[in-house]
Amino acid sequence: MTRLPAETRQRIAEVASHVLMVGALLLIMWQSLLPGLLCVCLGFLSTRWFSPKLAVLTRAPDGEAPRFAAAVVALLPVLLLAIALPRTRGLILDAPAVYRDLLGFLARTVLEFREKLPTDLATQLPEGAAEIQHVIAAYLASKAGAMATTGRAWLVGLLFAYVGLLIGALAAARPSAFDLRPLAAQLHLRLTRFGETFRQIVVAQFWIALFNTCLTAIFLLVLLPLTGNKLPYSMALILLTFVAGLVPIVGNLLCNAVLTLVGLSVSPSVALVCLAFLVLIHKAEYFINAKVIGHRTHMGVWELLTVMFVMEAIFGPPGLVAAPLFYAYFKKELQAADWV
Repeated sequence: MTRLPAETRQRIAEVASHVLMVGALLLIMWQSLLPGLLCVCLGFLSTRWFSPKLAVLTRAPDGEAPRFAAAVVALLPVLLLAIALPRTRGLILDAPAVYRDLLGFLARTVLEFREKLPTDLATQLPEGAAEIQHVIAAYLASKAGAMATTGRAWLVGLLFAYVGLLIGALAAARPSAFDLRPLAAQLHLRLTRFGETFRQIVVAQFWIALFNTCLTAIFLLVLLPLTGNKLPYSMALILLTFVAGLVPIVGNLLCNAVLTLVGLSVSPSVALVCLAFLVLIHKAEYFINAKVIGHRTHMGVWELLTVMFVMEAIFGPPGLVAAPLFYAYFKKELQAADWV
């Protein structure tokens, strides 16, 4: 059999690697394996980050340091969970039930919206506002009913996330291969670019979400109680702030709406304070976005919103989380091919 020229084989391998990468990402979305994928990337990058530091601390040989780092990444979540489980067991295991109650609480708050407002202001609302209130409350109540059946899926998702963390750690500890065949070399290049995109986008968004969560925790657990007010479901709101904060733009809008509605259940003044606090947070977040990821992503707001809405329509809420990462990766590939 005639052997194909090296350039032709290289081109075929490049096209095949793109097809395999797109197929793998679609399969991950269709089979709801996104948490596992994100944790694979997190485990891989964490192991690579720990490896040189452990090599200096332990003075281990170069081949042993990645294995030590993989062991640390694999065991650290277990140790933290074992230490924190007595205090966070209800928060972790009962999270679906807590958010089901929170959605029901929001539905009741929406229905009582007129009663919460001052009389003069409530009378100025149009008659159609009552119908809108019922529509929103019915939607929230339907989501609360759906949350009743997600307990098992929540635990399975946590298991998949931990397995993904192990896979990423073990992959990072594996010795690098230098003599790769064309298809393997192209797949390695695709995965390297995907990992770089993850590091630039998701890790930066993680720190932004953590910044928002810390400020929200201080506001809900320290500042509001000092004024004699306390919001219900404070811990659930803090966790929601972190998870939703991982989704750019849309996640912030969701947190704003939920926190303001819960504040309204206490009093209109508390709702206004919550809204003012969120505005201040986002002013700080704009600065962080500009410094941390603004010059890296090369993504316009309109591009990101379009991709997020399309991905959410196809894959549901996981599509919102995956959209910035997948879009940034594909744009990086197109830029590398000099297409855009």
